[in-house]
Amino acid sequence: MQKGKILIIDDEERLRNLMARILQLEGYDVIAASTGREGLKKLQQEPVNVVLSDVKLPDSNGIELTEQIKKNWPTTEVIVLTAFGTINDGVKAIKLGAFDYITKGDDNERIIPLVSKAMDKALLQIRVQELESKLNDKLGFDSIVGRSSAILEAIKLAEKVAQTDTTVLLLGETGTGKEVFAEAIHQASSRRGKPFVAVNCSAFTKELLESELFGHKSGSFTGANKDKKGLFEEANGGTIFLDEMGELDHELQAKLLRVLESQQFLKVGDTKPTQVNVRILAATNRDLLTEIENNHFRADLYYRLSVFQITLPALRDRVKDIPLLADYFMRYFATKIKKNVTSISPAFIEKIEAYWWPGNIRELKNVIERAVILSDGAELDANLLPYEIQHASTRTDTVLSAFDLASVEKLHIQRVLNHTHGNRGDAARLLNIGVATLYRKLKEYGLE
Repeated sequence: MQKGKILIIDDEERLRNLMARILQLEGYDVIAASTGREGLKKLQQEPVNVVLSDVKLPDSNGIELTEQIKKNWPTTEVIVLTAFGTINDGVKAIKLGAFDYITKGDDNERIIPLVSKAMDKALLQIRVQELESKLNDKLGFDSIVGRSSAILEAIKLAEKVAQTDTTVLLLGETGTGKEVFAEAIHQASSRRGKPFVAVNCSAFTKELLESELFGHKSGSFTGANKDKKGLFEEANGGTIFLDEMGELDHELQAKLLRVLESQQFLKVGDTKPTQVNVRILAATNRDLLTEIENNHFRADLYYRLSVFQITLPALRDRVKDIPLLADYFMRYFATKIKKNVTSISPAFIEKIEAYWWPGNIRELKNVIERAVILSDGAELDANLLPYEIQHASTRTDTVLSAFDLASVEKLHIQRVLNHTHGNRGDAARLLNIGVATLYRKLKEYGLE
């Protein structure tokens, strides 16, 4: 079984052949070149994981070659070979992205372990890139994990609206994957290849958010030393995703309404409107109709945003997807953290299926990352789960509403017990209740 591909660039044929033979005996696929130009040509023809390059080449310098390789093939690791042992060459190479340098003749015993480490890093970078691409949904709807009818119905609706320029309002609890869906819609639309810009409207103050969205003119306020493009301009030709739309104040709602109606807006401090061509996707976990009744949200903006609505299901409403998502995140973090974790125990699956996941997919992702970090073996077991998940009631128990006071109290007790690592005396003190009261509540909620 081949362990990866190595390119040796050296004009000394005897040394080149000797190194190739040594590395081939270690199981590597080895190709060779005698000049920098020939080496670059081979890199263009086939993927290479590690390059061993001499510093002194007939047509180029190994230091400059390193810079060129890392610029065009960033996941390829470079080890520089020098016959002179000059520290300066090695330092220069590392500064330009080389994995390490080695002195020919003096460091023969270092070659195999050094190549092994460089190969591990190169292959890991490739695996992480592939997984991150899927995790960020760069491939569209095919990358969304799930087979439950609830998620498949949401995907079906999103695929239909993706081909249009219609504004979409994504609804659902925090952590259900609204941004993932928004980007999938963008990738499946005619605007793919153009910018996709996402902004969380709750992450900024009103003044800062206005400047972020629409930009500003130099001198429009203290600290505005130069003109600044807003996110709407950055997204021109593409899609802008406005998360937590319910947090916008009335003034910004009015400006957004103008963009929806005319594709124009005024930068802060400007008098001339800026024209853009942007598709708007929005999301919120709030009940906007209730917000309208309470005069917190404009009705006209709501009706412009909600031309097409898609409600994403909570994780507890798509239980059959939980093992699939857990396995996906397990493989992703095992690769990223470089842990040999390959499976999840039935007890672990049983516990995560029983839990009600108030934080939805985002919470599950964090729990799996924590479990992979804590794991010492190849399998994730239930003892790696947080306390409140280990002691979650089964789904045959009474299901409590997310808005039910008892449900909120139960979850809070679970979190405090997790914080105290199950110490009930400390938990009672932090909850400011008696130990007897805590035991009664634990029995009431099935947390004993």
